[in-house]
Amino acid sequence: MEFFRIKRDIPFMSYGKLTTAISLVTFILAVFFLFSKGLNLSVEFTGGTVMEVQYQQPANLADIRHRVETLKVGEVQVQSLGTSRDVLIRLPSKEGTSSAKLSEQVMGLLKAGDAGVQLRKVEFVGPSVGEELVSHGLTAILLVCLGIVIYLALRFEWRLAVSAIIANMHDVVIIIGCFALFQWEFSLTVLAGVLAVLGYSVNESVVVFDRIRENFRKPGMRGRSTAEVIDNAITSTISRTMITHGSTETVVLAMLLFGGPALHGFAMALTIGIVFGIYSSVLVASPLALALGVKREHMIKIVKPKEEAVV
Repeated sequence: MEFFRIKRDIPFMSYGKLTTAISLVTFILAVFFLFSKGLNLSVEFTGGTVMEVQYQQPANLADIRHRVETLKVGEVQVQSLGTSRDVLIRLPSKEGTSSAKLSEQVMGLLKAGDAGVQLRKVEFVGPSVGEELVSHGLTAILLVCLGIVIYLALRFEWRLAVSAIIANMHDVVIIIGCFALFQWEFSLTVLAGVLAVLGYSVNESVVVFDRIRENFRKPGMRGRSTAEVIDNAITSTISRTMITHGSTETVVLAMLLFGGPALHGFAMALTIGIVFGIYSSVLVASPLALALGVKREHMIKIVKPKEEAVV
């Protein structure tokens, strides 16, 4: 399905060196911020107190967040839990204050605003649980990356496979680097967003590289250079890219703008990932494949004539 067809190929590869240099600088900056600032890990990873409270009428989340923040325990998460009357509150650990005492202080502040509020459940996430979640999260990312590497290695010629792998790993580092730079909270939902972006970015790279491989095998492309073949492949997939990524980005932006704090991190990771996924598939992976020397001969198996036995 196409909304439009571009008749003249866009010379993407003529800007390949520039876009690759920009990507390299962005990647280095992301790594720098990741190591210099580190990630602002959420309560799930660092440990803390999780409370569930219930109001007799729809809760005012902004007022609840303002009251809890007066305790100055760090970044606090306040979100609806199923209904507008049920509220989930996440608090980081406070040195010298137990989870029970901290929950009592929170309930005192909430009751000062509404005497009818009830405490339904209190849970304490210990440091050992947080460390376990960190290790499990890293394991999940490594396994997904390993699966992607194996898939791309089996699907494409090694030059295309290496280019796609570098481009996809580039997207993950950029997302994590943005969260480190702006010190946005990195939670389990953000980790889920990073894993979703990995799969999404791979899909875009596969579509573009499949079209490149198909173009190399077309008789009508035999007189064209490798750069022209790649430009034609990318140009022919633009309409599809705008349809799929445009519709997906619309939903993600709706979550980002109207989903509230509960979905903010997840939606932000997807927003950054989708934008850089398109960029990396077109302006990182393809120039890398060209730089690695991909040619028509690598896509077409030359059938050697069998030598007849001499009698």
